[in-house]
Amino acid sequence: MTVHSALGNGFQEVIYQRALALEISDEGISFSREHEMSVSYKGRTIGSRRVDFLVGNVVAVELKAVLQLEDVHLAQAVNYLEAYNLEVGLLINFGARSLQFKRILNRDFRPGSHRD
Repeated sequence: MTVHSALGNGFQEVIYQRALALEISDEGISFSREHEMSVSYKGRTIGSRRVDFLVGNVVAVELKAVLQLEDVHLAQAVNYLEAYNLEVGLLINFGARSLQFKRILNRDFRPGSHRD
């Protein structure tokens, strides 16, 4: 990926967020950065969370800047998909020597019931 090639590893996550936002914008792709969405329990809002990027209103992108992705990072990305009823997400780690990424699918996705 262009951002990792240009910056390498070692920066804080926010630096990669800003650079990736520029790349996505330059490509003319619609997105929202630090997109806040409510979290519900039993049909009631109990809080909110922010996903790093919501791309095209359908793909959640969660960034990390850690030496190695761990299960907790994957669980966080899966939780975003389930809480927001999104079908696809990406977990991208800029902190490792080589760029790491995982495509994540929401097995419980319900078309037509996207939440904001």
